[in-house]
Amino acid sequence: MNAYFKRWLGVAGLLSVGMVPAGANAACPALLDHTFPALLDGKPMPLCQYAGKVILVVNTASYCGFTSQYDGLEKLYARLKDRGLVVLGFPSNDFGEQEPGSNKEIAEFCRLTYGVEFPMVGKTVVKGKNANPFYLKLAEITGSKPRWNFHKYLISRDGTQVAAYSSFTKPEDKDLLKKIDEFLNAK
Repeated sequence: MNAYFKRWLGVAGLLSVGMVPAGANAACPALLDHTFPALLDGKPMPLCQYAGKVILVVNTASYCGFTSQYDGLEKLYARLKDRGLVVLGFPSNDFGEQEPGSNKEIAEFCRLTYGVEFPMVGKTVVKGKNANPFYLKLAEITGSKPRWNFHKYLISRDGTQVAAYSSFTKPEDKDLLKKIDEFLNAK
């Protein structure tokens, strides 16, 4: 349930009179209680759908020295998605204006150039005071803000642990893979 809907229900008095069952959103960690437009079609993409999975969040850009990491991210996703890993892309034009295209252009570039099939949200802001609330929370929890494109956050299955990795950390980095494996094996 997104924050707007919760506020509306609260204003309408529906939360307090029990019209929304207690714990209706209990399976979704608070960290994931955000919805973004999907890159491909702009339809709402609630992050709660990934509750119970290990999530690798990456702010991406099409014209960056790190753009080739798309290849490794897609391979990682393809290899581990059946074990519960989701790679989640957040295209952003925040660093060096290296993601100037529209959502459609970004989606075409990712699909045609790197065969990207992992989920991606529409272009968003990931740095500064105008960063989307999800990224603000990730930065607050880890003490690590994205300094460039392809900064990574790894979220545990229950959403209680978050690790941050710099843009220089490649998807095949042994420390990143070790932490992914640790999170995937945790029940």
